[in-house]
Amino acid sequence: MHEGLFFWCIFATYMDLGVRKTRADETDVLMAMFDYSRNLMRAAGNRDQWVGGYPQRSLVENDIAKGQSYVVTEGDAVAGTFVFFTDEEPTYRTIHHGHWMDESEGYGTMHRMARSEGRHGIAAAAIGWCAQRTESLRADTHEDNYVVQRLLERHNFVYCGMIQLEDGSWRKAYQRMNYLTVTPQLRMYVEERILPLYDNFDEAHGRSHVLRVMAQSMALARHYGLNADMVYTIAAFHDAGLREGRDTHHVVSGRYIRTWPILRQWFDAEQIEVMAQAAEDHRASSLRAPRSIYGMIVAEADRDIDSERIVLRALQFGLEHCPEAGKEGQWHRMVSHLRKKYGADGYMKLWIPESANARRLEELRRLMEDEVRLRQLFERLYRPKQESGADDDA
Repeated sequence: MHEGLFFWCIFATYMDLGVRKTRADETDVLMAMFDYSRNLMRAAGNRDQWVGGYPQRSLVENDIAKGQSYVVTEGDAVAGTFVFFTDEEPTYRTIHHGHWMDESEGYGTMHRMARSEGRHGIAAAAIGWCAQRTESLRADTHEDNYVVQRLLERHNFVYCGMIQLEDGSWRKAYQRMNYLTVTPQLRMYVEERILPLYDNFDEAHGRSHVLRVMAQSMALARHYGLNADMVYTIAAFHDAGLREGRDTHHVVSGRYIRTWPILRQWFDAEQIEVMAQAAEDHRASSLRAPRSIYGMIVAEADRDIDSERIVLRALQFGLEHCPEAGKEGQWHRMVSHLRKKYGADGYMKLWIPESANARRLEELRRLMEDEVRLRQLFERLYRPKQESGADDDA
């Protein structure tokens, strides 16, 4: 595995923080941190997570005995704790209302993160440490734990769906891809300079979207033995042109790749041209097929078909751009858009047979044909005053 410079920068921010396995005589220290973190949850309005004395001392002792419990240290003091393992997490076998970004690789899991009072930077240190040890990192949290949700999203985790615990309760599931096969300096540059561009775009084209496209692109590329740096860069830049407007953003994204000077450190002129063309060819409404396998992959990854998310994005687009339409107007606009784009005669095309999109497209079309079920989903998602993103042909 590459020792990514990006993660070195995380540690450089917290020079005194280290990570090591928890010792057996530190159980009391951990229990005190869990008590403190539980109180923080309650103060933030999260009253239903870590109830009934969770995590129990026996569970914490078992984590330590299995070698899965770690502490974040600040000098000689224990500042935080977390659980990390790379064995299967049984509750992640089934995910509802979505899908994992990438299921083709093994993954690591983070659980039970807590800190001591007055300590900071624990999450950054813990996530950075875990991310060096697995290509894919998963975590989950309670739907009322907005603090942890924002924390995960700040560290490039993407919400993927809902998972159910053994006691029947539900958690929001997140995944972060670490791209350890990509040149570390390139990865650091993209994370520091390119991904922040997406924070200024609408929800449908924000950071979560580009991270999904990057994950799907890298997963599909493994079937073809392609240049990982090129695939990663195309996906990262594919919607960057939105900073100059929506209508020609794919053309602008291609121009960025051709003219961004630092990219010449990692790619020759021929590679840059292939990447620029791939960015230009990614739009679903394009009348021509992508000119290379690289273009086909990013175009396919950009589809990322998930029925509920597509319906939500179509609805959000109408609420943002046609707020005067009213509820029934939004319903008819959404149905029309879905048929135009995703129907049997729709303009969206798929290019990669190894993608799961074909199966998911059929599921979406069955939903579109079942007006009762589609209306029920519309009723559940309809929020006239919600902040909205946009589903378009990008």
